[in-house]
Amino acid sequence: MTRRFYAPNLAGLGVAVLLPDSESAHLRRVLRIEAGDTVAVFDGRGGEYVARVEQVEAAGVLIRPIQHVDQTSEPSVALTVAPALLKGRKYDEVVRDLTMVGAVVVQPLATARTEAKPRDTERWTRIAVASAKQCGRAVVPEVRNPCSFHSFVAHDRSALKLLLVEPGVSDRATAIRSLEREPPPSTATLVIGPEGGWTTEEIMTAVNGGFRALTLGRLTLRADAVGVSVVSILHYIWGDV
Repeated sequence: MTRRFYAPNLAGLGVAVLLPDSESAHLRRVLRIEAGDTVAVFDGRGGEYVARVEQVEAAGVLIRPIQHVDQTSEPSVALTVAPALLKGRKYDEVVRDLTMVGAVVVQPLATARTEAKPRDTERWTRIAVASAKQCGRAVVPEVRNPCSFHSFVAHDRSALKLLLVEPGVSDRATAIRSLEREPPPSTATLVIGPEGGWTTEEIMTAVNGGFRALTLGRLTLRADAVGVSVVSILHYIWGDV
């Protein structure tokens, strides 16, 4: 199996670049790959190549792309997912899973009932890179710095804005299957609440800001598991699976 590495500075066929330090160390110390070997590299923006390893030194690993690889197709709907922050390391799994199911942006949110403290965004970005490497995706989603729920709702400009709510908390909520009757949007945002749920004021703020309240019917899933479930359903509805 060809080993796969993240090379964000790729500039096209034939242009040699250094791998990032972490990728170089893994190639050199763990996998023991040598000069002359070939590896797969991707830039996180959709580009992927077969590359020849030209230099393996402590100062860095130099690779040269020699063949373009057709990238794994991305979903047709550019989806931003904005889950509320969670306690402990649960958000690590959220970022990992949302990367695997095709989110283009992950926006951590601080809400009225958020108990978790913001963590290191760089750590989440590394998790997104590792997840993209593992699942074969050539795009690494943008993991943004945490922001407040109200700020995000006020500034989001997606064509379709969705707020996931628990069953029975809003008389304006509709089941997710209602989207089957509509054409897919070009861009969409999905906002997911914290473990303690939304406040009534937050739901009204979102609805007044153009968000549609959606439920998973009668189901209430864990906050760390609901994102990957809903995104998978949305991709099915929009024909991206």
